[in-house]
Amino acid sequence: MPKSISAPDLKAQINDGEELALLDVREQGSFGRRHLFFSSCLPLSHLELRIRDLVPRHGARIVLSDAGEGLAGRAAEKLERFGYSDVAVLENGVQGWSDAGYELFSGVSVPSKAFGEFVEHVDETPNITSEQLRAKRAGGEDVIVLDSRPLDEYLSRTIPGAINVPGAELVYRVRAIVPDPTTQIVVNCAGRTRSIIGAQSLINAGVPNPVRALRNGTMGWHLAGLELERGATRLAPEPNAAELKRALTTAADVAERFSVTCIGVDTLEQWCREADSRSLYLLDVRHPEEYAGGHLRGSRHAPGGQLVQNTDSYIATRGARVVLIDDTAMRATMTASWLLQMGWRDTAVLRNGLESDDLDTGGHSPEIPGLDGIEAAQISPYALKRALDAGDTAVVDLSPSRTYKTGHIPGAWYSTRAKLTDNLPKVPEASLLVLVSEDENLAALAAPEAEAATDTPIKVLTGGTPAWRDLGYPLAVGFENMTEEPDDHYPRAYDRDTDVEQAMQDYLTWEIGLVEQVERDGDARFDIVRPH
Repeated sequence: MPKSISAPDLKAQINDGEELALLDVREQGSFGRRHLFFSSCLPLSHLELRIRDLVPRHGARIVLSDAGEGLAGRAAEKLERFGYSDVAVLENGVQGWSDAGYELFSGVSVPSKAFGEFVEHVDETPNITSEQLRAKRAGGEDVIVLDSRPLDEYLSRTIPGAINVPGAELVYRVRAIVPDPTTQIVVNCAGRTRSIIGAQSLINAGVPNPVRALRNGTMGWHLAGLELERGATRLAPEPNAAELKRALTTAADVAERFSVTCIGVDTLEQWCREADSRSLYLLDVRHPEEYAGGHLRGSRHAPGGQLVQNTDSYIATRGARVVLIDDTAMRATMTASWLLQMGWRDTAVLRNGLESDDLDTGGHSPEIPGLDGIEAAQISPYALKRALDAGDTAVVDLSPSRTYKTGHIPGAWYSTRAKLTDNLPKVPEASLLVLVSEDENLAALAAPEAEAATDTPIKVLTGGTPAWRDLGYPLAVGFENMTEEPDDHYPRAYDRDTDVEQAMQDYLTWEIGLVEQVERDGDARFDIVRPH
């Protein structure tokens, strides 16, 4: 039986300065409606797939929360089997926390978004409305818009004429884009946080141009009745030698001003040896292509801007050591300056860490505890196609609900893995049940659970749904066979089919209101340094 912890005792742990990982094991939809401020969302459905990245040290203190439905207890039993030695379950879940008089928060990436609001409040980050920006352009003023979001968001919709420069790339590439120090720079995102952090990054780095955040980002532009651009392909160029030299000087200045520690390879090796007693995260903050082209062994890709925007999705253990990696130190230094102000006090930048000849290439392959011991029967896409054509075969798809909606094997039933055993009776009886997912490892992990709940033979689709799709086999769309209401995604305003404008207004009002709620909660330790 996993041990439990009361809300007051957890409140004390949050503030005792020791390592602590708060994990909410519900699906993201439930998590997004009410959760603890510092909790990271790690659904039980995906526990094995992400736990080693989010909580790398087996001895770290872990507290699990749910809504009292038993998910946390199930997760605790798994973690203990995987070797985690200090796991507790929050008594009565999030309701117990609320009953003790403590704050619950809605939304996702809440610590990062709250931090952005505090930065704007303390630093008085200049901003500009969409109407003001349009007027400046119409008047022929020299103004350029930099979209600080990842490429996929930029491609979806952006301010007309904006150039894509993801967050941590702004200071690194700004001189290659804006050589004239009199050009006005406006930084945008979808809402508020990345606009604020991006604009303030340029200001903190001493960029001489007038810099402003676009108030409320693309949402504000849309709400002003202005047309957004879709499919734009304007990307920031690489800095030349002179611009790179200037960026290195800027990195040194920022490191001094914000007390960013730089460590060498020897120190990193020592910290790696100590990783059994002190949690350590190695995060490469460069572009995805740069990471894939060569990265330090053991490091994960975490683009600097997204790391600041979604910190709880990358690092869950408060009080851990965080080492940021970059070939020039510019992007790592800017990212570190923000993490330090957010309260990640043991954040450092690795000096010359990518000069080794022994770098790994390709993407990150997470360690998945429990997977090696599973011997699930497999079925090829070709064999599954024949079985479905012949009839008497059922398919359950464990992919994210949005993935299922956009394309799934015809006739497949949707289920989350956490509720699979409860949902199996809703699936029509068949002589064979095939589990599929966008990630075949998820289906493999679910196979033993399904086998324990039914006498029907279970097989897993080799290569998952991507293998089916790659062969050109048909896909169905929509929510046609649902064993449960989708709750694995907390919808953004842009995800809605109706009342989009009201959802945007509600979101922006919520984000601005975070400052007051965080002050009531009292657990955040933001230490914002005002620029000179």
